[in-house]
Amino acid sequence: MTNRNEPFSPFDADDKPGPHQPTLSSELPQVTLRSPAELADALPYLLGFHPTDSVVMLALQGERGRFGGRLRLGLPATTQDWPETCDQLADCLITDSRRRGVQVTGVILFLCQDPHRGEEGQQVMERLRPLAQQLRVACGKLDAPVLEALCISDGTFWSYCCPDPRCCSPEGTPLILPGTSRMAAAATYAGIQVRGSLRQMEARLAPLSVSRAPEQEQALDQAASNLVPAMLGSSATAVRSRTLDLAERVLGRFGQAAPVAGRSAADDRDDALLAQSEAAEIILGLQDRVTRDQAAEWMEGPQAEPALRMWRALARRCVGVYGEHAAAPLALAGWVAWSLGDEPEAKVALSRALHADPDYVFAKLLHQACNEGIDPEPLRQSLRVERARRSADGALRAAVQGELCRLDEKTTKVVRQRSARSTVSCTGRQEPAQQSPQPTSETGNGTEVAEAQRGAAAPDRAGDGPGGDASALSSLGASGPTGSLPLVPRQRRRGTEARPSRGSRPASGRGAGESRGPGGRHRMPRRGGPRDANGRS
Repeated sequence: MTNRNEPFSPFDADDKPGPHQPTLSSELPQVTLRSPAELADALPYLLGFHPTDSVVMLALQGERGRFGGRLRLGLPATTQDWPETCDQLADCLITDSRRRGVQVTGVILFLCQDPHRGEEGQQVMERLRPLAQQLRVACGKLDAPVLEALCISDGTFWSYCCPDPRCCSPEGTPLILPGTSRMAAAATYAGIQVRGSLRQMEARLAPLSVSRAPEQEQALDQAASNLVPAMLGSSATAVRSRTLDLAERVLGRFGQAAPVAGRSAADDRDDALLAQSEAAEIILGLQDRVTRDQAAEWMEGPQAEPALRMWRALARRCVGVYGEHAAAPLALAGWVAWSLGDEPEAKVALSRALHADPDYVFAKLLHQACNEGIDPEPLRQSLRVERARRSADGALRAAVQGELCRLDEKTTKVVRQRSARSTVSCTGRQEPAQQSPQPTSETGNGTEVAEAQRGAAAPDRAGDGPGGDASALSSLGASGPTGSLPLVPRQRRRGTEARPSRGSRPASGRGAGESRGPGGRHRMPRRGGPRDANGRS
């Protein structure tokens, strides 16, 4: 569905819209359309392209019948869908317009379809007549009569409402020659030209031909086997960064490409600029929402036009079973086109995105906003703020990491200096000369010899010198070829005599339980029971 209240802003064939494009309501000179032929001629200027296989409805406002909201939808595939589709279209155009405070006084209806093989234009008109009738009934229920209903096919139009053969022949009336009507003159004066047909615009977004699809699908399979596990695991951030870096390099390549004439030649040039492996990696990476949102920031300035071409080229690479993956590049193409003011291109791209994935929320929101005529500038400003915030966060993160690295290097340097001083202190100490074993006396049992050896090997006191425990640790297992003993801190030795326990006194030779009072008098042992303030029991 193209729009229910879309402004008129088609562009010329070079596909390079500027930052501001004229609209029908603001800059196009006022044109009065008085006949079905002039209505049929004005349709491409109202939409910006020639609609094909479409239902187009225009709302009329006020007593003079000014054009208001407009709506385009592809023709329903089967006749069973016609009743429900007609009710939805009428409600969408009329009820929503009235909800916004716009009074709809009438509707202009167009059914556009070229003949199938072996079919003529008049047969198309007769085949679509029941659809036109059901649309007229649906609008009539909402008190908005269809004032004119036209079928356009094969350069000819027919009227379902006008019975006068002088203006609307039953055999059909040829369309006005392009560029000769008052509408064409007004559009030319405003600098507006009509691009190709809807079918041609959709062809630029369609997958590659069958002959080229297998190789691209194989590249997509390879990229999926490499990237999908990483995207679902702990390497998602690395995949995002890699995808955006690759897309930015391709974007620069598109921006430097020499221009060529013709849309088909331009698309072939863009396809040649994009390798199969690059396209596959970017397409798979864009399935991540964060990656896609950051890629949407290339929507203005010198990056916008190359980005639009790159998203188109990537959409064409979504072939085979990867057709649903085209929703991301198609939605990005629609967003960039809308940001540039190219609403026809935006609506076509967003419609194709929803055709690839009807539940793609990003495309749904953009399509609704574009159809509602919302100004894209607030959305662009939001992306600018997000990009600036991310840049500031990245700068802050880099500064914090740099400071942490500097502190870590400083701490490491201090630890190394302390360790070096400890090692020097340990290696600078002199080991006591190893004493030869003392001869054992006739009464000795070998224990005295061991005691003498330990006493000779041990230093004078534990922790002697600045090395302390560090010197001891550094010397563990460092005995040389001579078999010298390691320097281990000497522990404080207790005396050999038995020490009294805490709170006890040396025995004095008096009887058990005996004690002496003041003056050396004997004190009787304490009896049990409470005592008074004078110490008496």
